[in-house]
Formats: sequence, structure tokens, C-alpha cells
Amino acid sequence: MSAQHTEAHAHNEHGHEEHASMSRGKIWQVFFILLGITVIEFFIALYMVPKDIISISVANPIYIILTLAKAFYIVAYFMHLKFEKVGLIYSLVVPILFIIGLILVLTNESHHWIDLIR
Repeated sequence: MSAQHTEAHAHNEHGHEEHASMSRGKIWQVFFILLGITVIEFFIALYMVPKDIISISVANPIYIILTLAKAFYIVAYFMHLKFEKVGLIYSLVVPILFIIGLILVLTNESHHWIDLIR
């Protein structure tokens, strides 16, 4: 019985060590990275696009890339996926990539059908 208790205690310490790297300093660092990305998005949306410095067709891919970067930081650090085993990460990331690919293919296909109707 005590061997199981010791093994469970060792597992809890190992899990705690993995998440211990999320100190207050790291949380603030991730916060400021997310804040910086958001400021860039707002700067593009409220200053650069209205003044025609960049067009909306250039701004939209930039928004998508910046949003994906923010999603990465949120999932990796605040949802602790960065600290999980590789198998779990792949079991979540690979289906998401397939879903994104499906959305892109269906969007392209819908444009094809709209062009045929015209």
C-alpha cells in the first residue's frame, strides 16, 4: 500500500514540476506577448486600413496569422498543452489541421459553385 502511495506522490511531484515553469513572470511575459499582438491587430484595423496604407485583402491574412499566434500562446501556456505529452498534443493538433484544411477546401469549392451560377 505504501509503494502505491509513494508512486502516486512521485507522479504528483513530477506533474507539479512540469507546471512549475508557469511562474508569475512567465504568465506576465505571455500576457504582454498577447497584448502586443492585439495592439498590432488594432493598429492595422483602426489606422492602416482606413488610411489605405494597406488594403483589406492584405490585412485579412495578417489578422489570421496574428490570431493563430494568439491561439497558440493561449492553448500552449494557459491551457497547459505545452507541458503535456507529445502523443496528446498530436491527437489534438492533427485533427484540427484536417478540419482547417476541410474548411479551406469547402470555401474554395463554394466559390467555384458561385462562379458557375453567375
